[in-house]
Amino acid sequence: MERTPEHEQLAQTVIKFCETEINPYVDEWEAAEEFPSHEVFKKLGDLGILGVKYPEQFGGAGLDFTYSVVVAEALGACNAAGVPLAIGVQTDMCTPALARFGSDELREQYLRPSIAGDLVGAIGVSEPNAGSDVAGLSTTARREGDDWVINGTKMWITNGMKADWVCLLANTSDEGGPHKNKSLFVVPMDAKGIDRQKIHKIGMNASDTAQLFFENVRIPKGNLIGQEGMGFFYQMMQFQEERLWGAANSLLFMDRIIDETIKYTRERKAFGQSILDNQVVHYRLAELRTEVEALRSLVYRAAADYVQGKDALRMASMCKLKSGRLARELCDSCLQYWGGMGYSAESFVSRAFRDARLISIGGGADEVMLGILCKLEGTLPRRKKEK
Repeated sequence: MERTPEHEQLAQTVIKFCETEINPYVDEWEAAEEFPSHEVFKKLGDLGILGVKYPEQFGGAGLDFTYSVVVAEALGACNAAGVPLAIGVQTDMCTPALARFGSDELREQYLRPSIAGDLVGAIGVSEPNAGSDVAGLSTTARREGDDWVINGTKMWITNGMKADWVCLLANTSDEGGPHKNKSLFVVPMDAKGIDRQKIHKIGMNASDTAQLFFENVRIPKGNLIGQEGMGFFYQMMQFQEERLWGAANSLLFMDRIIDETIKYTRERKAFGQSILDNQVVHYRLAELRTEVEALRSLVYRAAADYVQGKDALRMASMCKLKSGRLARELCDSCLQYWGGMGYSAESFVSRAFRDARLISIGGGADEVMLGILCKLEGTLPRRKKEK
């Protein structure tokens, strides 16, 4: 992937939006543990940011996935990672399957207004007893006449308190095994039988997170995305874009942490010299900058492969694994150089430290990425056959 002038123009538009429409308010939103997503999304929709990769037929820009990567990276200009996370759910986590496999009617009803910023979406996969183990979810959707009736609970749902609709994965059959008995649905959040409960977190505070309860929730049969029984495979496809988006979103975010650490350690004096003058500090920051650039190259290569139609599973898993681990390492190292100020809740680096921890958990934990990679490498131990 090579960044063109068109990519750069888009990136500057997003960065300017972060600086003018988000950063002045993030401290207030962090304290409130939510932000005005409908208002912010509408402004983004007016700029054409929410649908860069989606068909012009439904209000998108009709560009390729590399433009989504550029948007994700530029959103690292936000001073709180929770807001970009909420935006990424809208653009690259709850909408890909709808855009690719949904009927024209369903896309007109939900994709178009989501691209315009008139609706806020969420992705409903994780459950209290099934996070990274997608095959183990227990929410059901059963046919009754012309409706689907949904029962179950979804957990850790970003945008869940404010969402107008959720892309929900549910079991639609007792047959076919855990990979062939699931389907994806668009569920309007004003349907009867839905209850929401806010979840409080240690980071990503500006992003509202909810537990969702579904009790005999009826939706029209036309709200099925694509084919019945294909939900697991559709969701695996969505995960590839989610994981690449998340890795891209960490890049500028980590560069800014290094930049702020250089600035702080240059000004902070101890034992007759600046903290930065210590070789252990400036060497370490150079090493971390190199790691970020290496990850950027990996993300760009993965994005290029994905756009060319190549299987992105291996590369996307590597990007996800590396971004989560590097963000944790980088934030921890930089916080150390800030000393007591780094441990203060209001500092930039402490917020980054709390926010970055989620990268190794959400969208597939590190251990899941390692399992995928070992399977592709052929290094997983063979399971013993049951007697």
